[in-house]
Amino acid sequence: MGAFRTLDDMDLAGRIVLTRVDINVPVEDGKVSDATRITRIVPTLKDIRAAGGKPVLLAHFGRPKGQYVPEMSLRVTVPALEAALGQPVTFIERPDRAALEAAPADGVVLIENTRFAPGEETNDPGMAKFLASLGDVYCNDAFSAAHRAHASTEGVARLLPACAGRLMQAELEALEEALGSPERPVLAVVGGAKVSTKLELIGNLSKRVDQIAIGGGMANTFLAARGHEVGTSLMEADLLDTARAITGQAVQNGCEIVLPEDVVAAQGFTANAPHRACGLDEVGAEEMILDIGPATVAGLTARLKDIRTVVWNGPFGAFELAPFDAGTNAVAAAVAKATDAGSMISVAGGGDTVAALNKAGVADRFTYVSTAGGAFLEWLEGKTLPGVEALRA
Repeated sequence: MGAFRTLDDMDLAGRIVLTRVDINVPVEDGKVSDATRITRIVPTLKDIRAAGGKPVLLAHFGRPKGQYVPEMSLRVTVPALEAALGQPVTFIERPDRAALEAAPADGVVLIENTRFAPGEETNDPGMAKFLASLGDVYCNDAFSAAHRAHASTEGVARLLPACAGRLMQAELEALEEALGSPERPVLAVVGGAKVSTKLELIGNLSKRVDQIAIGGGMANTFLAARGHEVGTSLMEADLLDTARAITGQAVQNGCEIVLPEDVVAAQGFTANAPHRACGLDEVGAEEMILDIGPATVAGLTARLKDIRTVVWNGPFGAFELAPFDAGTNAVAAAVAKATDAGSMISVAGGGDTVAALNKAGVADRFTYVSTAGGAFLEWLEGKTLPGVEALRA
């Protein structure tokens, strides 16, 4: 982490610490229904408090597009924040320096949705200057928003002494361990519905990892590109040449593209639909591929015995529906087992990935699971994240 300042590098005593967090959480019936993102920022807030600082939380909620939208007020998160922190949280709708200084010195302050301000998403210099006037130090603990060059994620970081919070630090350290200077061989699992959404990802990974196992609907496009029939499966016919080009480029980069050896095919995309495991050339004209088959699972499990680092983004099959979650569950369990044994570093991220690993019951056994979606993907694609660059020492 030498390239980034952390809380350990900052003098926080008696200072107001503007702390960018991601508490864009699901709400049902006026209450937070999943407080995972809130609980994950607690270590940062406690460390700021322990160092004598006053955390003032900057956060967004929904997409109000620069207007005040009552149902997108962050006030709804206050009870969940107080429960997670075990202390009162002061909510300030219209912040100014005097109001923040008047708040309890040993407390935590939450100010209203930054996206209510028109200048937030445009990274308006005036808004960044206003935010900077509220605090003494800036701490970014929202890796999931670090790919956005907004006033609260990038602009203000250029105007105050800035550092990474504990969650941001953990994300950056995990990604550095997985892709920056990993222990090899490195296997990347890339799944998802469409090749078109993962072109940059596969292109960048093929230069940085040793093997890429492709799953999900996008594997069907690669299989079709190799001449296999895929029935009524999700497949991008206009990208067959692209899939062949990606494979060729990976070979030039010394990276092996790993595709399914067999599949699970069904007559329809419904839970527990009649299904069967079959070879790549046995998929019927009216069948669709919904998961990898047992031979593929066995091959991947055997392959993992020699792998030292796994980077995972996307499921192998239609994990939302049983029994088409079996392939993802089995491979995830094998990665978790190797991680438990200390023979592998495993880093995963992305919305579907987190959901799939949680469903498999192994998310807490991976080395690190990122809650970030777009930011995690853009990092894997090799893109510069504005909110991260602003924290460089």
